[in-house]
Amino acid sequence: MQRTTIAQPVTLEGTGLFSARPCSLVIGPNETDTGILFELGDDLIPAHIESLSLRPVHPVFAQLKPRCTSIGSDTHTIATIEHIMSAFVGLGVTDAHVLIQSEDHHTEIPILDGSAIPFAQAMIDAGLTTLDSEIEPIVVRETIVIEEGDASIVIEPSETPHYRYTLEYPGTPIPDATVEWRGDRDTYLSQVAPARTFSLEHEAQQMQGAGLFTHLTTSDMLVIGQNGPIDNAYRLEGECARHKLLDLIGDLALVGSPILASISATRSGHAMAHRAARTILDQHKN
Repeated sequence: MQRTTIAQPVTLEGTGLFSARPCSLVIGPNETDTGILFELGDDLIPAHIESLSLRPVHPVFAQLKPRCTSIGSDTHTIATIEHIMSAFVGLGVTDAHVLIQSEDHHTEIPILDGSAIPFAQAMIDAGLTTLDSEIEPIVVRETIVIEEGDASIVIEPSETPHYRYTLEYPGTPIPDATVEWRGDRDTYLSQVAPARTFSLEHEAQQMQGAGLFTHLTTSDMLVIGQNGPIDNAYRLEGECARHKLLDLIGDLALVGSPILASISATRSGHAMAHRAARTILDQHKN
C-alpha cells in the first residue's frame, strides 16, 4: 500500500468533550515514513498502542473503564484521539504530523461536532499526497477472539479490510443495529464519519452532576431520551452503532499499519479495542 500524507497544514480548534478545555491542532505532512505523530510541548508521541496512556481524562474516570483513547509520555497526555485516528484510516492517510497547541501538559483533542467528519473534511480540503514509499499492512493469519462478559471482538483472516459493529442497548430507546465498513473512502465519508458520539439522557445527567459536560447542551451533542434525540435529530440510520464503528476503526489504528482482517465487534468499548490492538500486534510479531 502506498504511503499517503497531508499535502499542506490545516488547523482546527475547539474544546474537549470531557475536559472542557480549549485546544487547537495543526494536521500537517509527515514525509519521514514514521506514521501518525502527535506533538505536544517538547514531546513527539507516536499514535501507537505502545504509547497508550491510562491517565484518566477527568478525575471522574479514575476508577472506571476508559471513555476515550489517550496516548502520552511521562509528562504529556493527549486524550480523545479516536475520532481523528478514525478519519486518518477512513481517508487512507498513513503518515501525518499533528501539532497540539495547548497550554496544558495533559490535553484533549477538540470534540467539534462529536464525529470524525470535521477532521476528514479538513484533510480533504488541505489535499492528500502519496509518498514514494510503501507501507506493509498487518495481515491477520489466525482468528483472534477477545471476550469480556457479553462483549466481544472477533478478528479473522481476510484479504480485504472489513469492520463490523453490533450495538445492543437492551431496555433503552437506542435500537439494536449492525453496521459495517469495507475500507472504501466514499462509504466512510457518507456512512461512518458523520456519526456522532452519544449518551443516554440519564447518563448525561449523571455526568453533569459529576461536573462533566457543563459546557454543552442537548443541541450540541447527541443525547438520547425516551422518545429519541433531545433537541436534535439522527443524521443517519443506526447513527449510534455507526459511531461505535467509527471508534473501533480509530482505536485499532493504534497498531500503526493498515489491517487486513475481518473484524466483528459486539457491545465492545475502548478498553476491549485496546486489548485487540495489542493482540493483533503480538500475533504479527510471532
